[in-house]
Amino acid sequence: MSRYLHNMTTLFPSGVSRSRRRGLILVLSVMAVLNGCSSSYGDLDDWIKETKERTKGQIGALPVVKTYDAFTYAAKDLRDPFTPYQEEPVETKQSEGGPRPGWVREALEQFPLDSLSFVGTLEKNGVQWGLIQGPDQTIYRVQVGNHLGKNFGEIVSINERAVLLKELIPNGSGGWVAREASLALPE
Repeated sequence: MSRYLHNMTTLFPSGVSRSRRRGLILVLSVMAVLNGCSSSYGDLDDWIKETKERTKGQIGALPVVKTYDAFTYAAKDLRDPFTPYQEEPVETKQSEGGPRPGWVREALEQFPLDSLSFVGTLEKNGVQWGLIQGPDQTIYRVQVGNHLGKNFGEIVSINERAVLLKELIPNGSGGWVAREASLALPE
C-alpha cells in the first residue's frame, strides 16, 4: 500500500503538503469507487420502462347491486320442518272403491323403497324367499304377501332377478290407487 501511495504522490507537484496529498488521494479513491457503483443495468431499465408503457390498466365498472326482495313466510300453520316426522297411522276406513291398506305395519315399511336393495333369493322347504338389504345394512327375508316401502307395497311375486310388488298411493280424494313397483337384482 505504501508503494501505491508513493506512486500516487509523484503525480502531485512538490509544493503540495503531505496531508493535502493524502486528502486528494482519498477524494480521488472515493470518486473512483462511486464511479464503479454507477448503474450498469441500462437494458433492465429500458425493459421496465417499456413494460410500464405497455400495461396501462383500467378499472372496470362496478357491478350492479341487486335489490333485496322481502319474503313473508306464510307457512306458519304447517308442520315444523325441524321436528321429527311422525307418520300418521294407516287409515282402515272403507273408501269409495279401489284397494285400501289395512294391516299392521311390518319392519321394511319404515324405509323408502329406493333405500332398499334386492340382494338374492333363498328356497327353503319349497318356499321361495327374497333377501332384501335395508339402509341399516341388515338383510331381511321376505316372501309373497309381505309388505315393504313407505307406500304400502305388498310383494306379489319373487324370482331370481326381481321382487315385484303392488303399492297403494292415496289419490287425493280419500281413495287409493294401486301402482306396480319392483326391486331388481343389481348387475
